[in-house]
Amino acid sequence: MVFAVLVAGCGGTARHAAPPAHPAAAPKIVRHSPTLRPAKLVVTVVDGDSGRRVRGATVRLWRRAARTNRRGVAVVRVPNRESMYVTVGAPGFGVRSLFEPFAQSRLVTVRIYRPELQWPMYGATPTRTQAQANIHLRPPFRTMWYVPLGGLVEFPAVVDDGVAYVGNRSGTVYAISMRQGRVLWRHRTNATMASSLAVDGNALVHHSMGGRVSLLDRANGSVLWSYDVGSPIESSPIVDRGVDYFGTWDGRVLALDLRTHRVLWTRELGAKITASASIAGGRLFIGDYGGRIWALSPATGATRWVGSVNGRVYGTAAVAGGRVFVPSSTGDSLTAFSTSGRYLWSVGTGSYVYSSPAVWGGRVFFGAYNGVFYAVSAATGGVQWEVGTGGPISGAAVVVDGIAYAGSFSGRIVGVATSTGHVVLNFRHGHYVPVSGDGMRLLFHAYAGLYAVEPLRAVR
Repeated sequence: MVFAVLVAGCGGTARHAAPPAHPAAAPKIVRHSPTLRPAKLVVTVVDGDSGRRVRGATVRLWRRAARTNRRGVAVVRVPNRESMYVTVGAPGFGVRSLFEPFAQSRLVTVRIYRPELQWPMYGATPTRTQAQANIHLRPPFRTMWYVPLGGLVEFPAVVDDGVAYVGNRSGTVYAISMRQGRVLWRHRTNATMASSLAVDGNALVHHSMGGRVSLLDRANGSVLWSYDVGSPIESSPIVDRGVDYFGTWDGRVLALDLRTHRVLWTRELGAKITASASIAGGRLFIGDYGGRIWALSPATGATRWVGSVNGRVYGTAAVAGGRVFVPSSTGDSLTAFSTSGRYLWSVGTGSYVYSSPAVWGGRVFFGAYNGVFYAVSAATGGVQWEVGTGGPISGAAVVVDGIAYAGSFSGRIVGVATSTGHVVLNFRHGHYVPVSGDGMRLLFHAYAGLYAVEPLRAVR
């Protein structure tokens, strides 16, 4: 996972630069002055989520390498002090190649990130369980920053390498520093947006209601490439081995290779698709307005099995523990199947279930238009607790560190202890989806803005 975000030494501010075309090749030297002088370049490596210095990281520049000491500092001797690329990696962290202004300062700080603490797509993982099992942040929280987003936020931000990416309904995409809450860039796509983005290397995958799939440069939001599928896309992207899988309003599922720019296969399911795809165990799962859940081959699109529920499938199915959990909006229900296609159970609510479910700790969490947030047994469907939220729940449930979150049209986000059903958080800004984030902070999504929070005990 390589992305050019740089934090200049001695508390400098974050900025973006393009990554090297061939990171493995010898670094390109960019000369800013005719004066060449030997120097010791000092690179401090920091865990971007925890703020702790990283011992034993490898720092490579000018065809030379050094390891950070117990203070997270590496010193590299170079014959000429010029701005250049530096590549940093450490066990358990992603490798990053960044362009550093050594011509201005011989001291720089580089932040690296653990991949398992990021939130690179809608639902957090390809199984779309809406649960980030590796982030450990719990209430009570304090608000660190707020950014207005200029319009309705219907789907959550994705987060990677210290930057949050989110779009509003009118199609403006924002990149926001998780540390500072500063807008790094904004890009108007001129198309309505009803899905999350997805991080794919140095690019963002963007789907629009105008029917286009676009790759945006993570450095500045510019369009690198786009493809018109001819029908609105409400599915959030899921990228596996460079292939983006999604459904369209005219009832197709497509597998689009983002590297070769070719459609690998298309399946006509015969009914409108708004749900996002989930991938688990070599199968792709997606629901449609015909009240069906399909299990397809990711390689060919061939049907592995198809099951029926009692109404339209608007939200996204979650896959966990050998089971597929399918919400039905007009069926007012959540239904479970085995991943091999056997019907297991169904729970009725008497009200629309647009909410995509979250799965964690043997329970399934989802909301309904009756304003009730439910926890049910993943094995039996038995209701374990119910919490009223004061307004319809439309967006996905989310679980982080044993707390289940739901946003409602009452304008708030509730956090509920998954095991007891006790409400432990009542955040007075919310609407659709509630939460995403990274190992440093959670993001609470208001109607048209984004709040970053962290536990009160945290000191940075």
